[in-house]
Amino acid sequence: MKIWVDADACPAVIKEIIFRAAERTQTKTTLVANHAMRIPPSKHIQFMHVPSGFDVADNEIVKRLEDNDLVITSDIPLAAEIIEKGGQALSPRGEMYSPETIKTRLSMRNFMETLRETGVNTGGPAALNQKDRQNFANHLDRLLIKPKFLS
Repeated sequence: MKIWVDADACPAVIKEIIFRAAERTQTKTTLVANHAMRIPPSKHIQFMHVPSGFDVADNEIVKRLEDNDLVITSDIPLAAEIIEKGGQALSPRGEMYSPETIKTRLSMRNFMETLRETGVNTGGPAALNQKDRQNFANHLDRLLIKPKFLS
């Protein structure tokens, strides 16, 4: 399993959790973004800079994804593509997207986008809190440890 991070919108605190997990489990991890960012020196962590543009980073992740790779993203359409292609998707809040839940999430996202386009202020997501960070770290650990037990 490799980890792909939709890094443009990934909170710094979540990136730090990912960096520690990648080092601890020696998991190849790639952050994909259209702006430069610092990553720790590591043979397990790399950065892929992509051109600016609509869904350029998302498309690069989907193109390179292999079965059972894990993608960290809060982008619901990207998560849907990942699941469809046989990958796993985890939100920075620790929510595992699944084939059973992604269609509902995608419908809700599209509905909220329609409301925003008509001028309705739908607000944004709540700030990431300690419970979200812990939930993310726990899910990530379970996903990274699980394959080693099955080998």
